[in-house]
Amino acid sequence: MDNNSHELVRDLIEPLYRGKFWMQLTGVMLILSGILTALSIIGLLVAWIPIWAGWVLMQAASTAGRVFESGDPRDMKFALSKLKTYFTIFGVLILIYLAVAAGGILFGTIGMMGMSGMMEGHL
Repeated sequence: MDNNSHELVRDLIEPLYRGKFWMQLTGVMLILSGILTALSIIGLLVAWIPIWAGWVLMQAASTAGRVFESGDPRDMKFALSKLKTYFTIFGVLILIYLAVAAGGILFGTIGMMGMSGMMEGHL
């Protein structure tokens, strides 16, 4: 691979390289929040998700650093695939959250209507 290709790869990875600290910090915070979540019985079911997301983000950050130093396009592809995985995890989580929230609103509304009907029957 020629020097121009290495320079192009380094130029393309530079924004991730500059954000490496924040990616690592977010990764560590996600792992710590997963560990704290695991301290509850219910949390054991979902604690792996932030730990996994944090680990994936830290892999992307460390690989971005390697790419900036080496200019290796295979490492760049790996770093970008880890970022894709990170955003996929959170995209799915947001969809699940929205579905649960909509279900909660629906059941809450049905419950309130039922309570309202019971109250009217007693008056």
